[in-house]
Amino acid sequence: MPADRLRVDVEGRPLEVSNLDKVLYPAAGFTKGEVIDYYTRIAPVLLPHLRDRPLTRIRFPNGVDGNSFFEKNKPAATPDWVRTETLPAPGSSKGRETIDYVVCDDLPTLVWLANLAALELHTPQWKVGEHPDMMVVDLDPGAPAALKQCCQVALLMRDRLAEDGIDSYPKTSGKKGMQLCCPVDGSRSSDDVSAYARRIAQELERAHPKLVVSKMAKNLRPGKVFIDWSQNNAAKTTVAPYSLRAQPVPSVSTPLTWDEVAAGAAGRRPATKPYTAGEVLRRVEASGDLLAPILDGGPALPDG
Repeated sequence: MPADRLRVDVEGRPLEVSNLDKVLYPAAGFTKGEVIDYYTRIAPVLLPHLRDRPLTRIRFPNGVDGNSFFEKNKPAATPDWVRTETLPAPGSSKGRETIDYVVCDDLPTLVWLANLAALELHTPQWKVGEHPDMMVVDLDPGAPAALKQCCQVALLMRDRLAEDGIDSYPKTSGKKGMQLCCPVDGSRSSDDVSAYARRIAQELERAHPKLVVSKMAKNLRPGKVFIDWSQNNAAKTTVAPYSLRAQPVPSVSTPLTWDEVAAGAAGRRPATKPYTAGEVLRRVEASGDLLAPILDGGPALPDG
C-alpha cells in the first residue's frame, strides 16, 4: 500500500484513508487528517442531525482555495455498507429523474465522507419519506449589515414565532449569517412551511423596514437582513449544525444560546468572528448539543 494511504477499522467497517498531511485550509495549516479527526470527535452530536436525511456534500479535494463541487449523487466506488436512498430529483441541473443520495447515519460513513474532502454537509428540512419536521429561517446580512444585525433580527423572529407556540434554536452559518431551526410536527408539506415562514418574514419587514427585507432581490438588501423563508422549499438544503465551512479558517456552523445571540445583537461575540473546529469541540464538551431539543419534534404550524 502506498505510504500516503492507511487502512483503518471504524466500528467494524474497513476504510482506507489517504493524504492525511494534505493541507485543506492553507491559511490555518489545517490538514485533511485534522478534518477527519474533527468529524470523528464531533460525530456524537452531529450524526443525530444527519440521520435519515439525504445528504448534499460540497467537496474540496484540493482544499478551500482550490476548485470545489456539489455532490448529491453517490460517488463511484461507494462502499456497499453506506446507506443510499433513490429519491426524485425535481429541477435537476443534469436532467436526472432520480438521485441516489448518501444518507449519513453512522460514524464509518462520516469518516468515509471526510476522507473524500466533503468539508460541507447540507441537509433538507425533511427525512426520507416524511414531511418536514423542521422549519429553518436563514438570516442573510447585506453589507454593511453583519452578524450583529442578524442577531437583532433573530431575537425579533424568536419572539414572533413564540406567539404561535413555535420554539426556535439559533446557530451561526459558519460564514456571515445565521439560521434559526424550529422543530415542527411533520404534518404539513414543504409548501405549507415555506408559506408560513414567508408570512412571518413579511410581518417583520413591515414592522422593521429599515432592518428586515423579505424579498430576494439583491438590490433591496444593502444594510438589511434578508429573512430567507425559501430554505423550506423541498429542493433546498441548509448547512448542518457542526458542519465545517469552506472559509480561510476551519469555521463551523455553531449552535448558540439565546444569551449569546443577545450579546451578538449588542455588538459582542458571536458578531466578531466565526467559531472554529477546536472551539466548537470545547463548547460541546462544556455544554453538549445546544440543538438537541429540535430532535424531539415540535408543534403543528398554525393555520392561516
